[in-house]
Amino acid sequence: MPGKKKSGSCCGPGEVKKESLSVEAVVGVDERGQMVLPKELRKKAGIRAGDKLAVAAWERGGQVCCITLVKVDELVDMLKDRLGPVMKEIL
Repeated sequence: MPGKKKSGSCCGPGEVKKESLSVEAVVGVDERGQMVLPKELRKKAGIRAGDKLAVAAWERGGQVCCITLVKVDELVDMLKDRLGPVMKEIL
């Protein structure tokens, strides 16, 4: 992406450290299934209006036990980092 500063993903394998995990907010879900990310969290995460977030869910015992949000740009970077070398070998 032109003009994007490459800083590396904070969510790549082996990069999440035990001390980096924290509960940033507790949000409610309204009757339409919507929730609001608090302004301070959006600011801290650099999330702005129009940004796209991928929703990933982990299951344990047939039930979703964990849901996470990942910026789509970060997800694309992670995939490029992982699949880029494989694709070069194939091509």
